[in-house]
Amino acid sequence: MPTYDFLCQKCTKAFELICSIDEYEQKEKQGLKCPECGSSKVVRQISGFQVKTSRKS
Repeated sequence: MPTYDFLCQKCTKAFELICSIDEYEQKEKQGLKCPECGSSKVVRQISGFQVKTSRKS
């Protein structure tokens, strides 16, 4: 499942949301809020990702 990273512009709290793409789209339409201060002034951050394969490097 994807991890989405956010930063609150009001209190500068960084937080993440782990959910499916469909769940994320629903939450985005409803309005994402900072879990620390409740502000809706949150910005999605660019985050890294990992790919796992069965091949050895």
